[in-house]
Amino acid sequence: MSNDPYLLITADTHAGGSHAQYREYLDPEYRKAFDDWRGGYKNPSQEHYGSKKMRNWDMEIRTRDQNSQGVVGEVVFPNTVPPFYKKSIVTAQPPRADHFEYALAGIRAHNRWLADFCAEDPVRRAGIGLILPNDLDEAIKDIEFIANAGLRGGVLLPLIPPDCHWLKPLYDPAWDNVLAAIQDHDLVINQHSGQGSPNYGEGPVPESLWISEVTFYCQAGWRHLLMSGAYEKFPRLKYILTESGCAWVGPALQQLDRIHMGFKAGAIGEMNYQGMEWVLKDTPSEYAARNCYYGASFPSQADLEGIDAVGEDHVLWGNDYPHYEGTFPYNLESLRLTFGGMSDERRRKVLGLNAASLYNFDVEALTAKAQEFGPTPGEIETPLPRDEIPRDSMCYLFTNALYGA
Repeated sequence: MSNDPYLLITADTHAGGSHAQYREYLDPEYRKAFDDWRGGYKNPSQEHYGSKKMRNWDMEIRTRDQNSQGVVGEVVFPNTVPPFYKKSIVTAQPPRADHFEYALAGIRAHNRWLADFCAEDPVRRAGIGLILPNDLDEAIKDIEFIANAGLRGGVLLPLIPPDCHWLKPLYDPAWDNVLAAIQDHDLVINQHSGQGSPNYGEGPVPESLWISEVTFYCQAGWRHLLMSGAYEKFPRLKYILTESGCAWVGPALQQLDRIHMGFKAGAIGEMNYQGMEWVLKDTPSEYAARNCYYGASFPSQADLEGIDAVGEDHVLWGNDYPHYEGTFPYNLESLRLTFGGMSDERRRKVLGLNAASLYNFDVEALTAKAQEFGPTPGEIETPLPRDEIPRDSMCYLFTNALYGA
């Protein structure tokens, strides 16, 4: 086993511009409307005011924080509320037709901002650009911008909630040109927990239902692309679902394989599929083994035990910085809690090398930083006693370890 420090690349961070910054990145014809919107906007998460919000865009704060955690590379999802939105795009439903024009202006401002944000430290940052599902020709234009701007994190492919009847679901052939553009530009398809749910309304019960079902709906894109034949038509696509673990993948693939074999056989139970032309040549698990990855942010012990079902080259670690449910500022403690029993070779892949391969990080350049900041095998393999488990963290790893949830 090597004694070299680990190269830590988090496949799950979030960033976004301030309102003042976003205004400068808007097309000029939308700035008056932006000023009107900004005057009536109230942050839905008041606790984010203060020093925490600056972690979204301040290079000095962000770099210092990540270095302090041993993290030297980061894949960057959106976080702050873009112009003309009511909430972060990670949890917002796609816009309705009457809001599409302004939503499009907002996400394009974010993409321009993100390109400059990543250019501040292109070795460390791989930004993920945004597209909208309302007008797929416009989405292709945004994919071209993402590619030309060097946003090597790829594309955040929208998850389509079942109640967004004005949009085409991802399994519809209407998406073929979008998928072709992503493949042709050699970009990664990203999806993230939080999107894809129907509108439950407001209040404690709707919120509780959203929380209880968000995992199912965020996995819908993974299922829809696998079963639609997308990877048969576009075999060079690379897809990753982030902040969703990976323990569920093995059983889910077994279920999809059974469905696939039933259609190939012409029936499942009393359901007759004779005469239907099935779209897949290989099993869903075979496509997944070639095309799908899993951003298992701060994975649980069950997630780590499920790696063999998906392949150790296909699981990526993340710290979800700067979110409260992430591991900051207790990253080493989280690694000691879960990664101590893993082989050194697998640990190096999951903690950084898999992300480097998928998102084209410069391993040689980052290794020099890892030598200075990265945790060592001895540190990670030191067990975390109960009295050292952080009690002021909202990360589920620590609360579960403390309270047995």
